[in-house]
Parts: sequence; structure tokens; C-alpha cells
Amino acid sequence: MILPIVAYGDPVLRKVAKDIDSDYPKLTDLIANMWETMYNAHGVGLAAPQIGLPIRMFLVDTSPFADDEDLGPEEQEALKGFKKVFINAKIEEETGEEWDFNEGCLSIPDIREDVKRKPQLRISYVDEDFKPQTEIYDGLLARVIQHEYDHIEGVLFTDKLSSLKKRLLKNRLDKISKGKINVDYKMRFPNIKKGR
Repeated sequence: MILPIVAYGDPVLRKVAKDIDSDYPKLTDLIANMWETMYNAHGVGLAAPQIGLPIRMFLVDTSPFADDEDLGPEEQEALKGFKKVFINAKIEEETGEEWDFNEGCLSIPDIREDVKRKPQLRISYVDEDFKPQTEIYDGLLARVIQHEYDHIEGVLFTDKLSSLKKRLLKNRLDKISKGKINVDYKMRFPNIKKGR
């Protein structure tokens, strides 16, 4: 089932999400619905807060990036087969020299900006079978995970921009929160005036 994606301005996107346990109601259905929602919106990641749930879960499928000719064959290969669910994730460490990459977000349609992030991370989480994992990722894979991880921490990519850039985007962000934008996927807007 395709769920509406919560737009910029909704308070759920600002909450630090809570851990869940293995008896979370209908978890398998929720994960299936999140995959369907993400693919329908042509995303490479989706976090539970983006569908209105303040829980520490996100999923990532980086295969659309595997065709990027700017990447080396090893990184393309790593991106091609990468599809994972992260539950109760905790980034243990981020290392390396920060680098810029143009990011966007399904909750903030039509805005893309360069964001600085460290190139490598170590993350611990439980998978969808609640088996504990600790893994190291780098490059574009790390970046997608960092972006989705930020969502469960109540952080948006626009928070990482300069104050000047934020001021320049303010009107566009306000319009998104009011639903004054054309998107080709289902969304829920926090500031739509009722009765219009």
C-alpha cells in the first residue's frame, strides 16, 4: 500500500524517533508498504518519520545510483545490490574529509542542494529479523544512510545549509508545507488551509 509522504513543516519530521522492539504491530506490512511508497516516489531511501511514524526505522535501496558513470566500478557494484532495512540504528562514528554532494528529499520536493558529509561511517542496528549488525560504509552508500539516519534524529538536509542558503529557500519551503507544489506521488501537507 502506498502511503502519503509527510511534507516539510510537519512536526513529526523534527522528532527524535524512538526505538522499537520485535513485537511492533504489523512490522512486516509496514516495511512492505514503505518499500512500495519509496519506489512509487522514485526514492533511494525512506525513513519512518517521512510517513508520519516517529520510530527508528529506515530503508535504503541504492540501485538507481549504480548507473552513475562518475563512480568507479567498485562503488557502482556496491550500490547495485544494496537493499536494507535499518531498525534502531546508531551511527557510532563518522570519519574522513567532508565532501559535497547534491542531495534532495522526498519530504522536500523540488529542492536540491550541496551538503557536506564525512565519507565513512560505522553504524550498528538490527535488521528486519532483529539480528544485531555493525557495519562500515563509505562513499555514496554512507551518504544515503547518513541522510536517512538524520530523519530518525529529527534533522533535515536543509538544516545543514548555510544561513544565507536557508534564507534564500525559506519561501519555497513555506510553499511546500502549504502544498503549493506539484508532485507525482502522494503527500501529506501540514499547513494546507482546511475548506479550500
